[in-house]
Parts: sequence; C-alpha cells; structure tokens
Amino acid sequence: MSAAEILKNLESRGFKLAIAESLTGGLLSAEFVSVAGASKVLLGSIVAYQTSLKHELLGVSRTLLENQGAVDPEVAAQMAAGIRTKLANKTNTNESQVIGIATTGVAGPDSQDGIEVGTVYVAISGPGSIGDAVFAHQFSGGREAIRTATVSEAIAALGECLAQ
Repeated sequence: MSAAEILKNLESRGFKLAIAESLTGGLLSAEFVSVAGASKVLLGSIVAYQTSLKHELLGVSRTLLENQGAVDPEVAAQMAAGIRTKLANKTNTNESQVIGIATTGVAGPDSQDGIEVGTVYVAISGPGSIGDAVFAHQFSGGREAIRTATVSEAIAALGECLAQ
C-alpha cells in the first residue's frame, strides 16, 4: 500500500494515525502529509531524535534506554505505544481509534552504542486485530538511502498490519 492508500484505508475504518520518528527525522510524516486530505487522518508526529526525548515525550522506559540504548525493538514498540496514547489524549480521541507507528535506528555514518549502521526497527501499535508489531531491518547504503528505505518499509509494515 502507498501512503495515500493507507490514509484512505484508515479513514474508511475510522482510524487516526500518530507518528513517532527518530532516524527518519520527519520523512515518514512528510510522506503522509504530501497526500491531499491527510489532515482527516493524521493527528500529528513527534521527532524524538535525542535519546532523552524518547523518554520525556514518548514515555519510553528510562531504564530500557539506559540498558539497551535507543536502537532496540522494545524502544520502537514503546515509542509507537507512547505516541498513540499521547496524541489520543492531547486530541481527545479515543485511543481505540488511533494507530501509532515509530521508527528508530542507525542511519550512520557511524555505529551508535555498538549498533551497526543500517539497523532499523519499525513498530506499530494499534487496537484490536491491528495489534502491536515490531519489524527489524538491516539496510545498506548511506544515510539518505537508509532513511528512505526506512520510510518505505514503515509504510509497507503499516499496510501489512492493516491488511490482517
């Protein structure tokens, strides 16, 4: 599914979308915002690039961040759940109508906390049959290639979760 198809699917099912980004730095949000009418579905996004902001803004466990670092599947899962809860509360939207998606990883040029460049996690947090899922990826190439691949795979992951 494309970003446009996902937004149409979400709208037809009465869902809203909340996005938490790290390595993608707003690229995932921009992909959805580029679709006319995105405001019917997209609640908003938070780019929590610094590790501390993942805790402060998204509620990721401080202990998890200290022990595992920011590039970890559970961190991605907590980011997706955190953005879902936060934006549902801030917009007075029932959380059962909100799907959260999050990206975290290492785009390079250097490894981070011993994590190899290209390591990426995309997480989805949603109600009912959509459920929660984390997708692990290992991309190659430079920063922009890794970030672009992450956006593509995040959209694909969300499409996969919606198709279930």
